[in-house]
Amino acid sequence: MAATGDGETFISHLVELRGRLLRAIGAVIVVFVCLMPFAGQIYDLLAQPMIHTLPEGTRMIATGVVTPFLVPVKVTLMVAFVIALPVVLYQAWAFVAPGLYVHEKKLVLPLVVASTLLFILGIAFSYFLVFNTVFKFIAEFAPKSITPAPDIEQYLSFVMTMFVAFGVTFEVPVIVIVLARFGIVPLEKMRAARPYVIVGAFVVAAVVTPPDVISQVMLAVPLCLLFEVGLLVARFVKPKPEADAAEETAGRLTER
Repeated sequence: MAATGDGETFISHLVELRGRLLRAIGAVIVVFVCLMPFAGQIYDLLAQPMIHTLPEGTRMIATGVVTPFLVPVKVTLMVAFVIALPVVLYQAWAFVAPGLYVHEKKLVLPLVVASTLLFILGIAFSYFLVFNTVFKFIAEFAPKSITPAPDIEQYLSFVMTMFVAFGVTFEVPVIVIVLARFGIVPLEKMRAARPYVIVGAFVVAAVVTPPDVISQVMLAVPLCLLFEVGLLVARFVKPKPEADAAEETAGRLTER
């Protein structure tokens, strides 16, 4: 009987997970369909930092047959996901919330909201500051004997790489806080690791960014500063005492 009950519980969880996933995907699809008539304008907006640095009268090119259609569609899908992100996160939260304790619910929700806002802030930092600086530097450094004509597919690949790199970089404070809160890495050890973090930041920046000093510095420096912000905030987030953890474990076993 117990095995049957566990099997039924597992199946009910799978059914609920399927429902949550369908709702999340449905939200993205609805936003995507609404934005599709404006796919061209959305891509034009994404391309503005590059367009502003090209010589007057020069445009970006598309070398593939269906690239002028597929690239704006991909960009629109990306924007739709970002807009629908609150619904996606709510569905994820609603699925895991019943299995969390009260103190865990109080901690997880702020972390999810902070992670979302920081990721979007990283994308905005990349778009408004990094792109303009890097593209201007490249345009000024390029020989006057050439006419740059970037391919839109390669531009999208570059933009996505930079968005992910800066979005993840801006998650560093959340990572530091989680490590300190759950006692995975003591705060004192993270402070002592500052020199290694600085070196690692520049190594990561050299790997994920284009081979120019400007973009590497603009990724490595925020990463180091955000690590310091995480350390500062982590001072006010006390690790969970072992006694509380043992009590919660006992309570969970009693419930079973």
